[in-house]
Order: sequence, then structure tokens, then C-alpha cells
Amino acid sequence: MIDYLPGETVHVRRGAIDHRFRYPVDYLCLDPEHPTGPSFFSHNRLNLFAFFDRDHGGIRGAGEGAAWARRMLTRAGLTGGYSLRLMAQPRVLGRAFNPVCFWMAFREETLLAVIAEVNNTFGDRHNYLCAHDDFSPILPDHVLEARKIFHVSPFQDIGGGYHFQYAITAKHAVIRIDFRNGGEGLIATYRAPRMALTNRRILQAVLRRPWAPVRIMALIYWQALRLKLKGARYRDRPAPPKEDLSR
Repeated sequence: MIDYLPGETVHVRRGAIDHRFRYPVDYLCLDPEHPTGPSFFSHNRLNLFAFFDRDHGGIRGAGEGAAWARRMLTRAGLTGGYSLRLMAQPRVLGRAFNPVCFWMAFREETLLAVIAEVNNTFGDRHNYLCAHDDFSPILPDHVLEARKIFHVSPFQDIGGGYHFQYAITAKHAVIRIDFRNGGEGLIATYRAPRMALTNRRILQAVLRRPWAPVRIMALIYWQALRLKLKGARYRDRPAPPKEDLSR
């Protein structure tokens, strides 16, 4: 079964320049190895909603899907006995852009590890592993840290680190990402109910936002323009990190 998450993201910038926004964003939570859904959803072929393996896991645009995620988790020390889920925005009418999506490893209903797959608007990708050293359960009040090494916003330095929190239940998903770099930073949250994906919900989502991925990209550029007009300093894009995964 595929879950549909019609949620909302909120971004609040901290530091000298005040900036904040909120937008509705729809995610799916699916089994990336067996992504079967209603007739308006397809795996590796065009439809109203679709999931393509090549969109995720490894090289951007030429991903390996779940095989890559399992390989990364094995290298990190998590072996066997877990199920894999991917929380990502779907392709809508053939188009896709995911600023961030989440590979999640569960043992029964217990969250053990998350790989945050981050894409920027320059065509680059990097992944952050969120897990305890012993892969003990991740609870909603646990804070998992990762050093920032990937260029995302041209208005923020590469430095400091992320604090991740995940509250993933059968009925809701709440994710908080708190980026801190001295007195600067950003808090990004996503909240959504979880419900079964149906043809009716797909059709409603497509009619409501038929070009959702294009809209997301346009909104990113719009917020960048707003920041520039507020006096934010632009940083040139550095080369992306060579490694796929860090923490």
C-alpha cells in the first residue's frame, strides 16, 4: 500500500535577515522495491502520479533506487531484518523535483535509520545519514546531527550542521530540520497526515496543482529573489562533495 501525505512545509530563517514562508507540499510514502498503487499511479512509466527508480538513490537522474539505499545502510552498519520505505514527492504528469526526500529503515514499526536525499537547483545531490551509532530506535524527541558539506541555498555558507528530528507514525509524519551555523540558520518543518493513496486523491491533487514540480522550482527562485532584495549575500556554487553519503 502507498500512503498519501498532503502536508505543509514551513521555513523560518534565523539571523540578521528575517524571512519565512509556508507552502502545501504532497509526499508519498511507499515501498520502493514493490511500489504498487491504484491505476492512476505507475512505477517506471508515465501516469498522473508516478515513481521512477532512476530519480532516487545515487547519481541524480541515473539512480539505482532501493538497491543503492540498502547498500549505503549496509556500509553504515545496518544489516538485515528491516523494511525500506521512501518518502518522496511523486512525478506529476511526468515531471519531478524533490528538494529533499527520505529513505527510511524500519524494524516492524520502529524507525532505525533515515537517509535524507538532498537535491539543489544546480543539478547536484548529496545524502545525509541520520541514525544512532548502534542503530537503536529513533524516537520523536531524539535529535540526530549531521555536518553540512553540501551547497543548497546560495544565501548560506557551507558550515555548521543540521539537527534532524523524525516523528513517523501510522497516522502522521512530522519532520524538523534545524540548520545552525553560528548566529545564522534555518528551521524547516514538514507536517502531514498519512492516508491511503486512491485514484480520487490523485485526481484531486493533480487538478489542484497540475504542475506541482514546476511550481516548487518556481517558488524556490521566488524566495531567492525575495532574499536578494532583502540584502542577503549571494555565495558562488562550490564543487559538490565526492562521497554519496555523510553524517
